[in-house]
Amino acid sequence: MDTFGSSPPLPPKRPGKRSWHPRGCDNIALVLQGGGALGAYQAGIYQALDEAGLRPDTVAGVSIGGINGAIIAGNPPERRVERLRDFWEGITARPVSLLPADGDAARRAINIWSALLTTTLGQPGFFAPYPVNPWISPRGATTATAFYDTTPLRETLLRLVDFDLLNKGAVRYAAGAVNVLNGNFAYFDSTQSRILPDHVMASAALPPAFPAVQIGTDHYWDGGLVSNTPLQHVLDNAACLHMLIFQVDLFSARGMIPRDMDDVLARQKDIQFSSRTRLVTDYFREKHDRDLTAKKLLAKIPDDQLDADERALKVRLAHMPEATILELIYQQAAYETQAKDYEFSASSMREHWNSGYLDTQRTLRHRNWLEVSESDAGLSVHDIHRADD
Repeated sequence: MDTFGSSPPLPPKRPGKRSWHPRGCDNIALVLQGGGALGAYQAGIYQALDEAGLRPDTVAGVSIGGINGAIIAGNPPERRVERLRDFWEGITARPVSLLPADGDAARRAINIWSALLTTTLGQPGFFAPYPVNPWISPRGATTATAFYDTTPLRETLLRLVDFDLLNKGAVRYAAGAVNVLNGNFAYFDSTQSRILPDHVMASAALPPAFPAVQIGTDHYWDGGLVSNTPLQHVLDNAACLHMLIFQVDLFSARGMIPRDMDDVLARQKDIQFSSRTRLVTDYFREKHDRDLTAKKLLAKIPDDQLDADERALKVRLAHMPEATILELIYQQAAYETQAKDYEFSASSMREHWNSGYLDTQRTLRHRNWLEVSESDAGLSVHDIHRADD
C-alpha cells in the first residue's frame, strides 16, 4: 500500500511517435545527472521524449543517471518506458506509512520517516544493509568499507537490461566513475569497451554507503565525487555532429536562502552537485569562440603558406560541431528535505516522474528550441524555468 492516497498516478503509457530528428540535428543526446531517488524525474522525461518520437542516439549518465541510461540503451524503444517503470516501481515498492498526509508539515514528517527506513532497511532490488556495521568490521573485511550491499542492484540490472543490445551500438552509452586509487575520472563508453553490470554499478557506487566496484585491477566509486554531469564527455566526443542535448539536472543551482539546518544541508547538496553544469557550458562556449576566431584567421591565409599542422587544423575547423542544450532541472518541493536523494517512497517517486514528464512537455512546446543552428553559433542553451521567469 502506498504512503499517500492523494498522490497522482504515473502518466498512462502511450505509444510513441515515429523516431525523428529536428532540423539541423545529427544526434540526439540524453545527459543524466546523479541524484539517487530523484532519478525518477529522468524517467518521466524519457517517457515524454519517447511519446514525442525524440529518441536518443547517445545516452550518458552518472550514478542513478547511469542506471536509467543503461535501461534505456539496453532495451528496444518499445520496451524502454515499461522497463523504467519496472525499475522504479520495484525499488519503491515497500510500504512507508498508512497515515494520510495533509499539508507540507505532515508530508515532510513522512518523507523523513521514509528516508529513515531507507537508511535502516535499504531498498528492494537496489541495496541492503550489510549484517555487520563497517565501524565494527575487521580492517580489510568486505563489510569494512561500506554500509550496504549492492548485489540486489546487479540482479535488477541483469533482469532489466539486455547488455548484448546495449553493446551493439544502436545507442551510444557512457557512464562516469572515479578511480579510487588515483582519483582520476573515467568514462565507460560502449564505443570503446564492452559494458557490463559492473560498469553501471561502479558509476553508482557512492561512498561510504556503497562499496567500490572492481573492474580489472582498478576500483571505482560514483562519478559524482568528481563531476555529477557527463555533459563534457558528450561535447568532447561530438566530432562534427550537430547535437540536440537534453541535459537533466537533479539538483538546482538556483535556490532560496536557508531558514534552518535542514535547509542548509539541502542547499549545500544542491550547490555541490549542480556546480559543474554551468562550468562545462561556459568552457565550451569559450572554446567554440576561440576555434571560430582561429577558423576565420586561417581562412585568410593561402593553403600554400600553412604547414601540415595548420592545414589539418583548418580542415577540422571547417566542420565545427554545433549544439543546442535543453536544460531540464528538477525543482524541489517545499516539503522535501536534504534527504530527498535517498527518500524512496512510491509517492515521491510518482511525483518526481510526473514532474519530469510535465516539464518535458512544456519544453517541447517551444518548437524553435529543438532546431540546431548551422551558422557557427556554438552552444545554444534553453531552460523552461528561466523562460517562465
